[in-house]
Amino acid sequence: MKRHVNNVYLESLGCAKNLVDSELLLGRLADAGYNVVFDPAKARTIIINTCSFIESAINESIETILELAKYKKNGKCRRIIVTGCLPERFREKIIKTLPEVDFFLGTGAYGKIVQAVEGIPIASGILLPDPCLTLLNYAAEPRIRTLPYMAYLKIAEGCSRRCTYCVIPKLRGKQRSRNIGDVVLEAKTLIKSGVKELILVAQDTSSYGKDIGTSVNLAKLIERISALSDDIWIRILYGHPESMEDDTIKAISQNKNVCSYYDIPIQHASRKVLKKMGRNYSQTKMLKLFDKIRSANPDAVLRTTVITGFPGETNKEFDELLSFIEKVKFDHLGAFVYSDSKDIASHKLTEKVRKNVAKKRYDRIMSCQMEISSQNNRRHVGKVFDVLVEEFPEENLYIGRTKYQAPEVDGITYVSGKMKIGTFVRTKITDALEYDLVGEPE
Repeated sequence: MKRHVNNVYLESLGCAKNLVDSELLLGRLADAGYNVVFDPAKARTIIINTCSFIESAINESIETILELAKYKKNGKCRRIIVTGCLPERFREKIIKTLPEVDFFLGTGAYGKIVQAVEGIPIASGILLPDPCLTLLNYAAEPRIRTLPYMAYLKIAEGCSRRCTYCVIPKLRGKQRSRNIGDVVLEAKTLIKSGVKELILVAQDTSSYGKDIGTSVNLAKLIERISALSDDIWIRILYGHPESMEDDTIKAISQNKNVCSYYDIPIQHASRKVLKKMGRNYSQTKMLKLFDKIRSANPDAVLRTTVITGFPGETNKEFDELLSFIEKVKFDHLGAFVYSDSKDIASHKLTEKVRKNVAKKRYDRIMSCQMEISSQNNRRHVGKVFDVLVEEFPEENLYIGRTKYQAPEVDGITYVSGKMKIGTFVRTKITDALEYDLVGEPE
């Protein structure tokens, strides 16, 4: 038997939560005797773990599938498997749309990946069991990490909110928090494997434990993981303004190995637009929350995400959003143009915003934020931070991140000199760019 027969390649698309699913898929396949390769040209089976959150993600998923399907004609590939949110969202309709694909597995069918790779027949070619029935004891699962010095730690699955623009509850089911002991055990295993940064993720991370009872919450989980090691960073992503509680802020501010980094997507600032979005808070409530965070730690970093072009967003509502961004001065901000679809509640709303108008508003937001980020970065010049060194692009130049920079979504820190990849280096900031920092070892 030729060696490539057992070779599998996986392309992971979408968010950090999807990446965790992909690493678990790879772990199951390796445990079953398959050889994971990182070149699709060498793979007998190609798997694409897809995202379908917004239109651009859907398009990227389809384009990736079609591109990798070429190896079926011109390479060693004999089987294409598509997993995750794309088949979960479009269900049986997707089979005729993508005849290049042999099997589709929804978000509740990841456990059938070995069966699919082995070519065991799947009725109609697609499996779509209820995602809510999926077991979440990840600590017992084999996992192949794809990032060398950091790992995402999924603490819950699904979402019980009903934001009108969001399809996640349909794709992932209601919120199900993992058992706290199982999460801590996985954290311990990841730290033992050499991880320097653990990033806690869920669709609504700050609601962790609320579906279990009053004895478990995010603050208690932070305390438990923080106690495992003083030599790591712990970061929390994807909070929510309605579920970020005082004891969570206290746990973050009082544990030195927890990054004082608050990722809290607000989506908008206009009360009218927020109501249409299904978000039940006001500017006043948000300002009180951000003041509380900055009072607990003046160096705390705020990151948010906003949507522009939502149905009913007039110039007045957009100006409210822009003014709020200028007032709060978020350290990091990401923006999206509203993505419409027939299967989300906001599709039924009237007063649609033209795409060219939404795009101009997006550009104004990002231009405003670039200036805010630049001002915030200039305040760091002369300060000394620990930097997690992650890359070595050229002689005497390294790339890393401070506690205040999350991977992928924020800026980076350039450090000159000689150091070791995967270590924390005390770094004096000597210059600041729009989004990035420049420094040298202290």
